[in-house]
Amino acid sequence: MDTVRDAVLIAAGLGTRMFPASAFSSKESLPLVDVPLLTHLLFEAKEAGVERIHIVTSPSKSFDSLLEDRRDLHALRPHLDESLFHAVADLEVHVHLQHQPMGVGNAIEAALHAVEGPFLVMLGDTLMMDMHAPVDDFTPSGCSKRLIETYMSTGEATVGLMEVDENVVSQYGIVALEGQRIHQIVEKPTLAAAPSRLALCGRYVFPKETQKLLQTYSYEAHGDLQSIALLQHWMNDGTLHGVVFDETQWYDSGAPLLWLKAQVDHALRRPDYRDEFTDWLNRRLDN
Repeated sequence: MDTVRDAVLIAAGLGTRMFPASAFSSKESLPLVDVPLLTHLLFEAKEAGVERIHIVTSPSKSFDSLLEDRRDLHALRPHLDESLFHAVADLEVHVHLQHQPMGVGNAIEAALHAVEGPFLVMLGDTLMMDMHAPVDDFTPSGCSKRLIETYMSTGEATVGLMEVDENVVSQYGIVALEGQRIHQIVEKPTLAAAPSRLALCGRYVFPKETQKLLQTYSYEAHGDLQSIALLQHWMNDGTLHGVVFDETQWYDSGAPLLWLKAQVDHALRRPDYRDEFTDWLNRRLDN
């Protein structure tokens, strides 16, 4: 079976809900306390064994500064993990443009001419955190690694899933799961129509025939639901697998309140900030 060596990182959206901040810098550059979101994603991909990163972006966005080697600055904060100053070390990086905002499926298509074999897909505004180590001992998420391990055992499309609260079910694609096989997908259902509370959470591993299938399930035919049509193809064939990420925090940089909650939650879980921040927060809430 072909090894997963490529990751497609989708970061083409303008992030208008994060304006004005994202009008000046990409939302993928926003820090989660002190580490940029993109850095977390790149380290998650490396932890999964990926060798080539394909960043799909729009013509108005640039990630040049985040991809630079800034290890010359490490001496100013030598207790920090030096690797955080050069997130793409040991990675081959390709940047591809999605010229029009035409959904996830079309964004994937923009990179597939340079992808070899099966590949990981990561949504650039979504962060899965299963470790909360301080930045002097940085530990990346293992969620993508788990997905790839499942794919390598089946050779079939695999998606990451997270259980969400009832009040946000209508914001996601919700699936029904039997064992590890997905047998129903409902896009943004009402709570009454939802088959579960397991949501697609922005991590996928797709087989190498994806490019041909995306031509069959085209944007012209399916619009922004192109990627859902692709998943339903595998589901109908009985070859779509789901991995539930337990004991994992799901952070979203797509809107100010979501990102504010992510900052607070992450700081409360970080051993280097937790106690002092908790004390300050308790005093602040008392006032």
